Amino acid sequence: MTHRSTRHTHPRHQRGIVLVFALITLVILMIGAVAISRSLNSSQFTLGNIGFKRDLTNQGERALQLAMTAVRAGGALASEATRNTALPAANYSARLLPSNAQGIPVALLNDTEFAKVASAEDIDVGGNTGVKIRYVIDRMALTEGACTPSTCTMATQPVFGGASNEPPKPSPPAQPIFRITLKVTGPRNTVSFFQSTFTTN
Repeated sequence: MTHRSTRHTHPRHQRGIVLVFALITLVILMIGAVAISRSLNSSQFTLGNIGFKRDLTNQGERALQLAMTAVRAGGALASEATRNTALPAANYSARLLPSNAQGIPVALLNDTEFAKVASAEDIDVGGNTGVKIRYVIDRMALTEGACTPSTCTMATQPVFGGASNEPPKPSPPAQPIFRITLKVTGPRNTVSFFQSTFTTN
């Protein structure tokens, strides 16, 4: 008579293998949960920065309009004679201010340099925004005094339209170009710069 031997896995050994696989699965799930959590935090941080940057842009546009009131009728720089010389009370320079490689006036990068050319207080947006705005206006000229094509960067505005048989209309006189630069500082000490050029007419 032949006897066959059969091997039986001990129940305790089977339970040990299941426990190992359960622990491995748990570790994988925990790693996945941490990765998802970090991804969500990163996305929220990015969205927050985008919204914060957009708010600084909006505040900068508001401040630009406030600063431009100086050159409009009734403003401190409304007169051409006044614009021929520096006016620190309006943060105005009749000649082009020294700038860095990015075209930002050094006066907005250094408090000492700012005090040399400007004295108007920073614009406080107010409320709980914590946003403050500093600006300078400079004429794109080499020297003070009346502008000429040899000393100032000038803009001309050609006149279009009219009947074909009419003589061409003369263009208006060339106008000096001015530059306004704003530094917008947010509550997290985030700094943005905005710059625009304009003529008075």
